[in-house]
Amino acid sequence: MRHLGWARMRPRGRTGEGETIPSEEVLPHHADRSETGCGLSVRWCVIGGVAIVLGKPGVDGLSEVVGVLREWQYDGAPMQLHPGDLGWFWRLGAEATAAAVRMWSRDRQILAVGLLDGPGLLRLTIAPGAQREEELAQQLVEDVTEPERGVLPEGKVNIEAPMGALVQDLLFEDGWNADEPWTPLRRDLTVPVKDPGVRIEVVGPEQAHVFAAVHRAAFDGSRLTDERWHAMAAGLPYADARCLDAYDDQGNAVAAVTVWSAGPGRPGLLEPMGVHREHRRHGYGEAITGAAAAALQELGSSSAIVCAPSSNVGAVATYKSAGFQQRPEVRDQFRDA
Repeated sequence: MRHLGWARMRPRGRTGEGETIPSEEVLPHHADRSETGCGLSVRWCVIGGVAIVLGKPGVDGLSEVVGVLREWQYDGAPMQLHPGDLGWFWRLGAEATAAAVRMWSRDRQILAVGLLDGPGLLRLTIAPGAQREEELAQQLVEDVTEPERGVLPEGKVNIEAPMGALVQDLLFEDGWNADEPWTPLRRDLTVPVKDPGVRIEVVGPEQAHVFAAVHRAAFDGSRLTDERWHAMAAGLPYADARCLDAYDDQGNAVAAVTVWSAGPGRPGLLEPMGVHREHRRHGYGEAITGAAAAALQELGSSSAIVCAPSSNVGAVATYKSAGFQQRPEVRDQFRDA
């Protein structure tokens, strides 16, 4: 979300176009694979007689991960990892997405999910009822701070976690620092959404090249291609998603957005949204954002959410002009090299 090409695009790789290189996870010598029931690539420890398992889902397990992320979305929740974030990452392919996901489970129930959105950024969220659980928080801290556990490498790294989760407190106690502020915004979709005032088209396979071209023109360094759009559209989360293009009076595609529903009655996400660099300052950002809200409303979402760098005052102002309400700032945490 830099200038008027936003959503959650971050220069350090949050929604960058590079491949994520997964780390190898090692099963401790004392662990019996038959006892974990979580596949071949897991790490576990026993706390109070109950095993907390760190693992990768594999391609076949992504459906369960997407499902729990949908269940964890609710109005009033802190800004957190959304199934749409996995959906956008899916442009790199199902195998790359599975390799970038980490999950923590107990008794085969997923308690936390992390997405390595770049080699040094873990986007972590936790089941609503477990965000203040001490044992889980302690295990998360151990797993993210020890590189041999296959979550984060050595050196400078960042973690995004829900504000108020105990893991944040423990990371601060362990010497982690707060990073630059971001501004979440939310729009209620129980009220009517006005017409955007420009031509809007839903992107299908035949228009993938148009969407990809606008994205490349909106985000410096973007390498979105037709092939990556098709990979994203083939992903599980895209069944509840839409890509939209906005056009000017001359028929030029000027802005694009992808919206991700988490199911009826749950918040939907804008990720990403951008305006073509040659067509900025004409109100197209507000127009495509309004169209995005309308699309999520049609998909049954209760609200639309998005997050922008607080330093990008233009982005925040545009979302607010499209009917979004600003919420308290959030910050990632980082560990210096």
